[in-house]
Amino acid sequence: MAKVHDRWHLSRPPADAEPCAEHSTKANVVYANAEHGRGHRWLVRYRDLSGKQCKESFEKRTQADSRAGAVTAQLDDRTFVNRERGKEKFKVVGERWREMAVHRERTETNVERALRLHVYPTFGNRQIGSIQRLDGQKWIKDRSAVIAPSSFATSWNACTSILKMAHQEGIIAKYPWEGLKPPEVFYPEIHPLHPDAVKALIVTASARYRALVRQAASTGLRQGELFGQEDEEPSEAVTVKQQMIGPDKGVPYLGEPKTKQSRRSVPQGPSVVEDLTRHRAEFPPKVVHIEDRTNPRKPVWRHVRLLYTNEHGGAIRRSSWTRVWARNIKRANAYLGRSGSKVRVPEDTTLHDLRHFYASVLIKNGATPKQVQMRLGHAKPSITLNVYTHLWESDVDKTADMMEAALK
Repeated sequence: MAKVHDRWHLSRPPADAEPCAEHSTKANVVYANAEHGRGHRWLVRYRDLSGKQCKESFEKRTQADSRAGAVTAQLDDRTFVNRERGKEKFKVVGERWREMAVHRERTETNVERALRLHVYPTFGNRQIGSIQRLDGQKWIKDRSAVIAPSSFATSWNACTSILKMAHQEGIIAKYPWEGLKPPEVFYPEIHPLHPDAVKALIVTASARYRALVRQAASTGLRQGELFGQEDEEPSEAVTVKQQMIGPDKGVPYLGEPKTKQSRRSVPQGPSVVEDLTRHRAEFPPKVVHIEDRTNPRKPVWRHVRLLYTNEHGGAIRRSSWTRVWARNIKRANAYLGRSGSKVRVPEDTTLHDLRHFYASVLIKNGATPKQVQMRLGHAKPSITLNVYTHLWESDVDKTADMMEAALK
């Protein structure tokens, strides 16, 4: 509720105070204070939707009463807009939102990057109250020409969350982008690597990383899950309980798996166990002092015996792995060429493509979407279907034969 106060006169005058000759009337005697005659006389005080104390000054009482009534009504129906706060820069509000938002460690890094690269360059220095629907349409068009819809989703979610928070706090009158939608995320068809290409990648991998490449192809583990494995006796299953995270800035650290479903146990065959045993003998796992953020509320530094390390005995970084992998592809293609095979490993192949290869083998051999989801650690079956539906559909359609057999 907004209230009107007289800035020039005492609300509780002492007994010996002299009446104000200029503004006292027969019906209302007032007593001047030290602010008498300075600035506007009438002050409207209230707390906005976020609870912040606000005040506005007016020359005439009628103006103050009118503003107080309007503010009270707007606060009651939650349509109030703080005119001064609407002048805040978008980046100021955005950083306040980012500090309060609860994100997983990896998501927090992605959000910071999205704001820095794709949101703040356009809106950062704009007054948040000046951003209109047309601005959103132009921004969507501009960013869609630069980044893929799946990447744009993070920028879109962050930007719209900031605008919605501004509306909820009474900084802007309404959310300006109602009805606008980001580009639909398109999942391109996955073309799994040929088995001969995968075998060549394994055979030609450097001795230090050969077991890692075989395990990647045989279990479908994510890159971070492979890099973050701690040393233990090889067995018929590998348990995923953490991942190695390489931030844009800073050093790698151990973090939570990507999703709750990513905490899983994945079977691995005898050839994997054999390669792991050989790897541990040839490259004894090294103890690395690394930050463990698997419990985000209680991060700790600890000594970890990593299964896979780089040439210097440290955690494998994404940047250095890119160079290792590029050399592996060249060796694999040279190997395939010498053997007379027409199969080649595409130059843009990544370690993640071994994960797709793993999924394709499961599907080809009759695995259900739920089974593939559980092995890959996807958050939900719909993600698995979005990525791999075409591989199930590629099988010969036997539905008619099924019905014929059922109705005989």
